[in-house]
Amino acid sequence: MVAPVLGAAAGAAAYRAVQGAAEGMAQGGFGAALQRAVENVVQVQRSADAASTAALQGQGSVSDVVLAVSRAELALQTATTLRDRIVGAYQDVMRMPI
Repeated sequence: MVAPVLGAAAGAAAYRAVQGAAEGMAQGGFGAALQRAVENVVQVQRSADAASTAALQGQGSVSDVVLAVSRAELALQTATTLRDRIVGAYQDVMRMPI
């Protein structure tokens, strides 16, 4: 029963991240959008840490921790995939003959 909710939440988070990146591209260029995406990943990681700390102190629930850690994991996987694609594109450009 938890898996569909977790999957829907992860899908919604990914959709919001893509929408935010598209809006960021229109407002400040690729570099600004990339910087905001990295800042978002850091913020999600910090909220997961805060949820874990609160749960360890008895002030939070285990389900909140699981959701926060899942969001952080998805954000990190997305950032890693984006990095790999950017590096791959750069390497393809560098291999082009002049």
